[in-house]
Amino acid sequence: MIESLAIVLGVAALAAAVVLVRHRFWPPGPDDEPREDVAEYISMMVGVLYALVLGLSLVSVWDAQSGAEDHTATEASAAHQIHLLAAGLPAERAGRMRDEIETYTRHVTDVEWPAMAEKAPLGREGWRMLDEVRATGQVPADATPAQQATGQEILAQLSTLDEARRGREADSTEELSPVLWFGLIVGGVLTIAFMFLFGVTRSFTHVVMVAGLSALITFTVLLIYQLDSPFSGLFAVDPTPFTRHF
Repeated sequence: MIESLAIVLGVAALAAAVVLVRHRFWPPGPDDEPREDVAEYISMMVGVLYALVLGLSLVSVWDAQSGAEDHTATEASAAHQIHLLAAGLPAERAGRMRDEIETYTRHVTDVEWPAMAEKAPLGREGWRMLDEVRATGQVPADATPAQQATGQEILAQLSTLDEARRGREADSTEELSPVLWFGLIVGGVLTIAFMFLFGVTRSFTHVVMVAGLSALITFTVLLIYQLDSPFSGLFAVDPTPFTRHF
């Protein structure tokens, strides 16, 4: 982050120094391009580059939000399938399997979900519960072919659940890069500031233009901020897939 900031500030200082040197030693002649045209061109380039930063940031957080929703739905569906498949296990294991998977889902909704909203680590308790489910799914050697097939299907669903859980854990801690946040804030300030470089005949029109652009940029940055936390905020992914199945 420090290196990126140093590069950005260094390039900006170099560009400013070049402009100062040019105006000091090679002032524009009467036939050169007016300063207003140069300012308009620079303002347009800043707007285009800022639009790219906004687009990249919005796509990044939107993908993270969609991934969190997909991982949650997949994990809940796999847990539900395991709960249903438990009926095909030997009688002494079926009830234990259902109790263990229900305990796991309650742990996810009651303990892990508040922790994810705070971006806190989830710990190993959930994985320990899944290890118990996996151990229960190991059918004995004298089980019937149907029960052995059920055990294999449970292990397959557990593999899907494990993968989805890892994805959910990663989604809960992912954040937009500080470099992009720097570009969003500084780019927004520059884009709005450049609106004051050009005169508009009607002051009311100028005020509306600046206010509208400021509001739109602020809205977009706030939208990115809300989407940057998949499990908290206005667009938080909730544990509905788990509560719906159990």
